[in-house]
Amino acid sequence: MGVLCSVCLVTPSWADLTGGIAAYERHEYQTALNEFQSLAEQGDTLAQFMLGYMYAHGEGVSQDYAAAVRWFRQASSEGNSAAQFNLGVLYDEGLGVPQDYAEAARWFRRAADQGYVAAQLNLALQYTQGHGVLQDYAEAAHWFRQAADQGNVIAQINIGHLYTKGLGVPQDYAQAGRWFQQAADQGNDRAQFNLGLMYAQGHGVPQNYFKARQWYELAADQGNDSAQINLALLYAKGRGVQQDYTEAARWFRQAAQKGNATAQAHLGIMYGKGHGVPQDYREAEHWFRLAADQGEAIGQFNLGLLYANGYGLSQNYVQAYLWFSRAGAQGHKNALELRSALVSKMTSVQIAEAEQLANEFTAKE
Repeated sequence: MGVLCSVCLVTPSWADLTGGIAAYERHEYQTALNEFQSLAEQGDTLAQFMLGYMYAHGEGVSQDYAAAVRWFRQASSEGNSAAQFNLGVLYDEGLGVPQDYAEAARWFRRAADQGYVAAQLNLALQYTQGHGVLQDYAEAAHWFRQAADQGNVIAQINIGHLYTKGLGVPQDYAQAGRWFQQAADQGNDRAQFNLGLMYAQGHGVPQNYFKARQWYELAADQGNDSAQINLALLYAKGRGVQQDYTEAARWFRQAAQKGNATAQAHLGIMYGKGHGVPQDYREAEHWFRLAADQGEAIGQFNLGLLYANGYGLSQNYVQAYLWFSRAGAQGHKNALELRSALVSKMTSVQIAEAEQLANEFTAKE
């Protein structure tokens, strides 16, 4: 009789759980909550997980991370890997509990040991950062590989980076390329950019600018700033494609309009030289200044050139000195030489003013 009674209890419980999930998927959160509450109090781990999830996201209830922690913990203690992962996230971010990276790592590990891919990824990231665990790139590589083998794109990119740098694994560009390829084949723009970079530099593959351009284009079409810049440089230099300044300027502009300082500086150069666009020093100054204000050395140096020569704006040795100083402080090879040459044309008052401006900028930085 005990067995029969047990079976009788399981059948309606499963029906209620299925009904709760169906209600949740219809966004009938209050109905779902009622179903899950009853089952969770009977010890159903999936219902406990769903309650935790709903409290964490404020679905059908006021958002309550402490309640989410309570339900996730109950499900976690019974081995529910999704609950273990989410409990780790709450500890990692300090939501509903004091922030505790070590406790986060403990729950990520329990879920990761069950093959939960997101937990494997987060545990690997903790090992790279030394959060809650001692920094250990070999251990990070192990967990990235576990997640990567399950097709996780972020893990595939990260294990690829470890191989390119020789962190936790022997440096191996061919292995890096293999992982980047897997992520790129899933359409990931970062992986596509990395593959383009490998072909451009000849790392792990024969140098091939044509293939570099193909991968850069795929990433650039998805809005990847770095790919847009590198693709523009290939067009500007005629590598892997016929030289085309108009196309180079187009790609520089796409990245520059999103605020990328490197692209802004290069677009300024295009306007300064009239490459692919009409020569326009005022427009060049606009893009150089945007880049310079973000601390980009090429933009700072070229803005100094415009001031020194009076191109597109009034000649101003003080401003030229300032921008050469800022670029030189970042190691721009020609900036300090031009600043020294400029001194012979300046009065002592101008030099003092320029030094003061440069010092003020340095203090702000």
